[in-house]
Formats: sequence, structure tokens, C-alpha cells
Amino acid sequence: MPTAVRTDAVLPTVSGKFGSPATISLPKSAPSGKFVVAPQAPGRGPAAHTGDVAVVRYTAKVWRTGKALPSSYDKGARPQVFAVGRGATLTALDRAVQGRRAGSRILVVAPPAAAYGATGNARLHVTGKDTVVFAVDILDVIGAHAIVPGEQQSISDALPEVHMNKGDGTATLSVPDQAAPKGLVIKRLVDGTGPVVEAGQTVVLQHSSAAWDTARGKDRTDLFLSSHADGGPLPVVIGRGNVIAGWDRALVGQRVGSRVLAVIPANLAYGQHPPKGLAPGATVISVLDILAAA
Repeated sequence: MPTAVRTDAVLPTVSGKFGSPATISLPKSAPSGKFVVAPQAPGRGPAAHTGDVAVVRYTAKVWRTGKALPSSYDKGARPQVFAVGRGATLTALDRAVQGRRAGSRILVVAPPAAAYGATGNARLHVTGKDTVVFAVDILDVIGAHAIVPGEQQSISDALPEVHMNKGDGTATLSVPDQAAPKGLVIKRLVDGTGPVVEAGQTVVLQHSSAAWDTARGKDRTDLFLSSHADGGPLPVVIGRGNVIAGWDRALVGQRVGSRVLAVIPANLAYGQHPPKGLAPGATVISVLDILAAA
């Protein structure tokens, strides 16, 4: 992985306002091959560190040809949402946000190793030798241990009791000593006030999941899945089958800032082919904090 530097003898220039498409002006000389990450305008929001989730938009050009690449500012395009420092996106974008505050604009000069690699990207007409220039706007940073604020609503004694651990964003579940509900149960514990989540959006979740039968009658149960164990909040496209059906049904139509309890029967969870730590046919309990949607 290339080492990033802050400047070079010759650099492209970036103009335009943060939060709108940037104008990138390219030098006539060839790129030096250095990987440059150069702040253009500092932000005042939270800084992005490994395990956080960044929400960005960018403008990009190929240095050699001057060709503009598809941008997340294009009509109908959504922001890029990714876990920081976990290899979830191009190195150019990941390095652009590390240590930078929300509200910042960053110039990135990305040689192939930091952009599309030695094979390039045929669809974008980027070769394996092309340097790509990005202007990256950091719209938001969601902290690794963030949870939604607000008092939880009371729920039926027939459902699990939920306590949130503010230190790491996980849930502690106390499950009643009785059989799990047969169908899908969705209860909103905290009412969010943000935008309504729509199918196709990327949502950022703090999540904790346990198996009903394993947890039955216990004051505190082990989790087989949690964002804390995975290193931070989970960005995922919702309503498109990218997650279990019970999550899709529980989250689409909720507001950002909500906490949702979902009790999910096996046919809407993992069925007979569960992940490690979960028995086939298990009913799953999930606590889902909706931190953002883009």
C-alpha cells in the first residue's frame, strides 16, 4: 500500500464550495507517481478514525486524459458510506478521511495502487497506469461507539428487555422464560426524528443479536453477532436482500435516530444455514440503532 504525502512539486487545483461538485484543474505535466492527500478546507465536525463510518461525496478526473469520472454528486447518485480503515473502499477515499473532520474537503492524487490498481477499470476507461484525482467532501462521521439518544419506550413483558451499553454501543438482553413468538415482531424502542429510511439507501447500524432459545430465561445473554465485535457500526444497503429479511422489514420505513427491537423467526433470519454460534432454525433477537441513512 503506498505511503501518502501531503504535497508534491506539481499538484492539481480544486475550486468550488464544500458540499457541491468540485472543479478540478489538471497540470499539463505528467503526475510524479506520489500518493498525495492534501487538505483543502478544514471541517469542524468529528474526526474519522478506524472503526468509525464516513459519509462522503467526491468529484474525480483521470490525470492523463482529463476525463471526468462518475461522481457521487451526479444526479441520482448517493453518497459513499464506508467503514474507515477496514479496506471497505478505494484506498484513495479511505486515506482521505482518516484523521480528518466532517466538513473537510480533501484533494487526493491517487496513483494506480491507491485507485483502481494494476488492472484499472475498463468500465470507467481507467487503465492500470492512470493516476486519478479526487476532491473528497466529508459530509459526516459516525463514531465507532455511537448509539441513538433518547428514553426507551416500555414494551410487553413477553418481549426481551433491552439495556444499551453506552461505552461500546452493544445491547444487554434479558429474555423471558417462554417460547418465542411464531411470527415477526417489530417494536420501536426509541422514536427517531430523522428522515424515513427508504429501500435502496445505505443505512449505518449499531446492532446486537442473540438467539431466543439460547437466551431464554437468562438475565444476560451472549450475543452471536454485534457491531462492537465487528469493529464498529455497519453500513449496509437496506431493502435489497443484502441482510436477512427480518432486518429489511424492520428497518425500511423507520426514521433515522430510531432504536428497533426485532424478534425474527428462522424463515426471515438464517433458516437452516446459520452463521457460527447460531443453531439451525433459531429465532433471532436483534436490537438495531439507525445512526444514519444516505
